[in-house]
Amino acid sequence: MIIQQITLHHLNMNMKTPFVTSFGSVQEKPFLLVEVMDKEGNIGWGETTAFQAPWYNEETFQTNLHIIKDFLIPLVLNKQINHPDEVSAIFSPIRKNNMAKAGIEGAIWDLYAKRNHLTLSEALGGSVKKIEVGVSIGLQKSTEQLLNVVRRYIHEGYKRIKVKIKPGQDVNLIAALREAFPNIPLMADANSAYTLKDISLLKELDQYNLLMIEQPLDYDDIVDHAKLQNEIQTPICLDESILSLEDVKKAVELGSAKVINIKIGRVGGLTEAKKIHDYCMEKNIPVWCGGMLEAGIGRAHNIALTTLPNFTLPGDTSSSSRYWDEDIISPEVIAKDGYITAPTGYGIGYEPNMETIKKFTIDRWIFKSAY
Repeated sequence: MIIQQITLHHLNMNMKTPFVTSFGSVQEKPFLLVEVMDKEGNIGWGETTAFQAPWYNEETFQTNLHIIKDFLIPLVLNKQINHPDEVSAIFSPIRKNNMAKAGIEGAIWDLYAKRNHLTLSEALGGSVKKIEVGVSIGLQKSTEQLLNVVRRYIHEGYKRIKVKIKPGQDVNLIAALREAFPNIPLMADANSAYTLKDISLLKELDQYNLLMIEQPLDYDDIVDHAKLQNEIQTPICLDESILSLEDVKKAVELGSAKVINIKIGRVGGLTEAKKIHDYCMEKNIPVWCGGMLEAGIGRAHNIALTTLPNFTLPGDTSSSSRYWDEDIISPEVIAKDGYITAPTGYGIGYEPNMETIKKFTIDRWIFKSAY
């Protein structure tokens, strides 16, 4: 396939309620939708996942826009691409900027699947028809409010509850949750809020039978997580530390984690995500798909990835209505009794809702091949 045109759509969307973590609060989220078109007029869609500020990693919406416009688009426009796996090699001269790369690569995967009359799930090698999903809950104003939120999502059937923690809102919070809900699959996400000085505190969490604690130490650390895992029984899951398959290999060798969270944007796209999945499957390390407060197109990519067989733990891909009054795809993503049914349409399986996209659009840029 030859990419003839790339359109970037800048959207701003307001979340129903602020999402609060140890590193900040998000309510308005900017999105960069990537629309690629081949010479025959087929279209594929991708979505970048960076926030407005560099809280989660070094990327932001503005850096994504800059890297895509000035560096990545010139590398793929009018380029002969036989398979999306080639895109990572094409982008290899550009260091990091994984979320920017994933936005374009995801659109090319969608285009490839559509051209070959495949679902994106099939193109990736996925076979699961219904995926288990959990819910990620930000920090709340009080423990009682958190209990009420958790109660609501348990009633809706979500298969796993993830709660954010930070110093001062950790052991007591988890203890209250376990007292109220002794049997729910429960995990804690620290977003790098702790250090090795907190080992005694983190050991206290062992008594609450957590599925895992996610990224307790520094966002770029692998070595200290190995030291911590040796001291605690609760499985450590790495998130921010994992940017590539090579990072996973190092973490496994060191014993830094027993679970890996795969986020498409964080690792640079579906090709790298699939490589990580395959390696973890070989090493008997369970993986799950993390969320970045995606809109519908990013959510659809997550669903397709999660149909691969080693996604044995429920991910963060909940219903569109969990975050948005209106999503930008039709139909919207719906979780029923803790499951999302993988779509059967070609590509991502959901249609971009152009009316809603236009409603939220702030700006748009079109890049056309000169040939």
